[in-house]
Amino acid sequence: MATAVSKETEILEKAKSMFAPDYSPSEDEVYMSDKHVAYFRMLLIEWKLSIRDAADQTLQSLADGPIREADLNDRASSETDWGIELRTRDRQRKLVSKIESALRRIDEGEYGYCEVTGDPIGLKRLIARPVATMTVESQEAHERREKVSRDT
Repeated sequence: MATAVSKETEILEKAKSMFAPDYSPSEDEVYMSDKHVAYFRMLLIEWKLSIRDAADQTLQSLADGPIREADLNDRASSETDWGIELRTRDRQRKLVSKIESALRRIDEGEYGYCEVTGDPIGLKRLIARPVATMTVESQEAHERREKVSRDT
């Protein structure tokens, strides 16, 4: 894993050097140009590394020992906090999987295009949700189908 992280860090540093600190992809630029792809790769790797750092901090806190609150109310509160923390880390673990999938789509030249229609997802949507795999319209249709299947 250290090798993968160091490779990601290297890619991240190289990508950061390509952009002004306030750069954001523009509709005036060619959609999913090399610059866009490098920007989103950088964004995804930064996100993934920050999630991994937070997970490492959680693991370190858990390794430091069990909850040792003398007061039962304090102990219950601490256990609740840990439960929330662990659920958050589980959601983030799933998010890392989506980030890795997005990075694979970048490598395969499919990033930024809807997996259902092949249409551009759009910069605004990708900036808001870099792991998006569908256009807003396709996502809404997908969610409607899911709702119908849950309701029946």
